[in-house]
Amino acid sequence: APQIHPPDGAMIIDATGMVVSPGFIDLHCHLREPGFEYKETIATGTLAAARGGFTTVCAMPNTNPAIDSRAVVNFILRKGREEGAVRVLAIGCVTKGSRGAELSEMGELSDAGVVGFSDDGLPVRDANVMRQALSYSSSFGLPIINHCEVAELSRNGLANEGWVSSLLGVQGIPSSAEEIMVARDIALAELTGGRLHIAHASTAGSVELVRQAKRRGLRNVTCEVTPHHLTLSDEALLGRDGRADFEHLTPDAYDSNAKVAPPLRSRRDVEAMVDGLADGTIDLI
Repeated sequence: APQIHPPDGAMIIDATGMVVSPGFIDLHCHLREPGFEYKETIATGTLAAARGGFTTVCAMPNTNPAIDSRAVVNFILRKGREEGAVRVLAIGCVTKGSRGAELSEMGELSDAGVVGFSDDGLPVRDANVMRQALSYSSSFGLPIINHCEVAELSRNGLANEGWVSSLLGVQGIPSSAEEIMVARDIALAELTGGRLHIAHASTAGSVELVRQAKRRGLRNVTCEVTPHHLTLSDEALLGRDGRADFEHLTPDAYDSNAKVAPPLRSRRDVEAMVDGLADGTIDLI
């Protein structure tokens, strides 16, 4: 191996057994400021990011006020420069106040420096609003990031609909609650030419819909998977080892640490996430 001769005074880090890589980028952060500083702030959130190896984070617009005006974008970017431990980018609302009724001032937000548009945990329920959002965003070259969930199917749901939810006796959330909106949004992206990014895909059907879209040549459709949907199934709700004493199952046996949104899905879905990542259908983790 070639000999490395660092300059005098250089800091030398022993990276034996470690991975050296460019800084990670998190596209989906909840920095909570302004409005919910008791949960998180730009200063604390970016410090946690830095300690985890992330050098750029994108702030989602679930703040109060929401990121639907130039003033709020300016506030977040300025706070990021002044107090952030890492680079902070802003994602603007698709609709005013993320209420799903009227489009936000997307041109103003684009000029202010947002890197995309999303209503975060609130899906854009109105198909025509989503169509208009994709159309307008195409002129800025920025993606619409949608939380794909049909509320009429997922309402009151606590876990993936399947044998685990039945065993636990809790309301289930069917895969179709996600897949119906994924299919709708892909069709609208094809119609408008707008850039669509599907947040936290969780079902085999969602991955297959994206796969088929890309095979048809829709390069404006992308998606992501979370680390937990890539590695854990809904059996994690039964406890650390994924098993349960069926005869003596009580609420105390539920592991609520495994309750996430969208919910952890079946082992088959987890395998589909891995396959989708391996074949390039899923664009990022």
